[in-house]
Amino acid sequence: MSKNNELTHEDVKKIVSSYMNEEHVEMVERAYHFAAVAHADQHRKSGEAYIIHPIQVAGILANLHMDPETVCAGYMHDIVEDTGATLDDIRELFGPTIAMIVDGDTKISKIHYKSNKEQMAETHRKLLLAMSKDIRVMIVKLADRLHNMRTLQHLRPDKQRRIANETLEIYAPIADRLGISTIKWELEDLSLRYLNPQQYYRIVHLMNSRRDQRVEYINRAIVDVKKAISDLELGPNVEIYGRPKHIYSVYRKMVTQHKQFEQIYDLLAIRVVVDSIKDCYAVLGAVHTNWKPMPGRFKDYIAMPKANGYQSLHTTVIGPEGRLLEIQIRTHDMHEVAEYGVAAHWAYKEGKTNGIKQTRDSKKLNVVKEILELQSESQGTDEFLQGIQSDVFADKVYAFTPKGDVIEMPKGAGPLDMAYQIHTEVGNHTTGAKVNGRIVPLNYEIKNGDIVDILTSSSSAGPSRDWLDLVFTRRARNKIRQFFRAHDHDKNVESGRQIIASQLRDAGYDPNELMTTEKNNQIADQMHYKTADDMFAAVGFGDVPPIGVRNRFTADIRKKEADDKQRAAQKAVLEDHQTFENKNVNNQRKFAKSSEGVVVEGVDNLLTRLSHCCSPVPGDEIVGYITKGRGVSVHRADCPNVKAAEKNGERLVSVFWANPAGDKTNYNADIEVEGYNRNGLLNDVLRSINNNTRFLTSVNGKVDHNKMATISATIGVRNSQHLQLILDSLKNIPDVYVVKRVIR
Repeated sequence: MSKNNELTHEDVKKIVSSYMNEEHVEMVERAYHFAAVAHADQHRKSGEAYIIHPIQVAGILANLHMDPETVCAGYMHDIVEDTGATLDDIRELFGPTIAMIVDGDTKISKIHYKSNKEQMAETHRKLLLAMSKDIRVMIVKLADRLHNMRTLQHLRPDKQRRIANETLEIYAPIADRLGISTIKWELEDLSLRYLNPQQYYRIVHLMNSRRDQRVEYINRAIVDVKKAISDLELGPNVEIYGRPKHIYSVYRKMVTQHKQFEQIYDLLAIRVVVDSIKDCYAVLGAVHTNWKPMPGRFKDYIAMPKANGYQSLHTTVIGPEGRLLEIQIRTHDMHEVAEYGVAAHWAYKEGKTNGIKQTRDSKKLNVVKEILELQSESQGTDEFLQGIQSDVFADKVYAFTPKGDVIEMPKGAGPLDMAYQIHTEVGNHTTGAKVNGRIVPLNYEIKNGDIVDILTSSSSAGPSRDWLDLVFTRRARNKIRQFFRAHDHDKNVESGRQIIASQLRDAGYDPNELMTTEKNNQIADQMHYKTADDMFAAVGFGDVPPIGVRNRFTADIRKKEADDKQRAAQKAVLEDHQTFENKNVNNQRKFAKSSEGVVVEGVDNLLTRLSHCCSPVPGDEIVGYITKGRGVSVHRADCPNVKAAEKNGERLVSVFWANPAGDKTNYNADIEVEGYNRNGLLNDVLRSINNNTRFLTSVNGKVDHNKMATISATIGVRNSQHLQLILDSLKNIPDVYVVKRVIR
């Protein structure tokens, strides 16, 4: 699959013509023309014609040899979202299947949510559920995301990081779980490029610096492997070649295994592709006969495939010249699944003959089953997405039942998690567990290859509430909670009603006026509960904080009270302001200076404070915002809160600094430093700050799973020039690549 060459529609047409019949090629042609007309005169951030993006998405799908419906959906995936065309138009012209795929890939943009995060969560939820009905929805989305990542350089740095992080947390794991490694690796490498560019380019440089030596060694090793298997009579279809190592996998090993680049052994790897499983084991025997295998570095994914269908033999041997060499052995069919995963099952197989022959696996993938179960068990969108990330896309371990069945679970799971994965009733009646023949506690962490025997009793009363602290997976936790919800449902409903009523009374409201049947159902619908009783039961059970539900009941009243108070405050301040402006004392204007060094034009004795959201400092362009009974709040002119107030027609007043150089030395400024979490990074940051200011109010740090450190600090500065001096000093620290002033 081309990663750099931009395809034209004629290129895509040539690809699909190589494996589709004329009727289906004509359907793809119609889809292109429909998309070209719909996206006419639209352009991307890069300035190029928008239709180029759908062409590249369709090209990625065509290179996967996807069926005609999927390639057509690739051309039209943005039509409903970005043009005047509708799903009904697509359904009428191209049929219900393509309309369903396009609908699944359409963002939820016409519903107004409280935040972008909530809207993004709902969009992901919709996409994952659509994927559970038809995998092709996700294959189109992965192709869409891959091309977006290839052209990410045209967006702002903050958007680059947000999209790259989303790709690494959601889309690359999905590609992995679907077995589409050809997309997964590129998504991960591109994400690393924007999330940690310094490490990305460092690894690229290190890989390129000795590339010629590695290629020479691999070529010699290939000759030796061919000689070792020459007596096996494997036939003419054997392929032996060097396997390139991907940048992100090198980075992950350096981070998780605390290794230097020189300690990553499987940079040197060979892949052997043969005709049959028997040949795979024959090659393995020949390799181990000629070179000594490394203990603990052999994995048989043929006998025990991964959940995404991946099969291969992996072994690391002490190869020629005493250097470690990884060798992968698989059949041609296994290689197709390894590269294209579930896409290989949906691939169009017919060539130029009539009729469609597709190898569609009739069994649903485990990932689909898990998504459907999490959807039915989750109480809200956040819980659903957290469950997807922690249970479905987490690293996996494989354990055996006493009968030899393989159970796949997230790394960190214990016996109770395995019991609930086998069946809800097995989990509910668990009394203990044996691992490898020995009794273990229920908080035991299952390891790869463990034989786990779940002990149950039909007389068991059910799970204990203490189990909520013992289970690792969200699925098991949900099952336990479901048991207690059902067991105590009526009691929880009544308890929840009383809790909300008490909360309303304590806040000064009449529960009888607010908790009407209509209002109860309205609030339950807003919180995504099927009935009001389910909502009250969740409150009674403790799943939902009651204050949040109370606030929804009183939202309209509080909004009206706040609006009335705002209008009264604005009226009072504006009348004072107008009274002053109408006076003319010796034609001289009067200004009121606050203790913060800010001048409010035309108003005396008015409370003034610097806003904490954007923390303006002398030298910043500022504006005043009339607050609810708290005088004038001073913001930076670029503060989003000011822009929102201006958009809503709220009154802003003119303010400026009495002394742009600053009257004091400790105006607070919030800054953020991002860099690679090496030893001593925090010390270097603090040393740089302390060298330039005596005021460090607070400092916080966090490290993500990519070993990226984010250090937030509040510092005291004299003015904007002083602040810029500190920012410039921080930018010069090694392994720091983003230093910025933040708005809370």
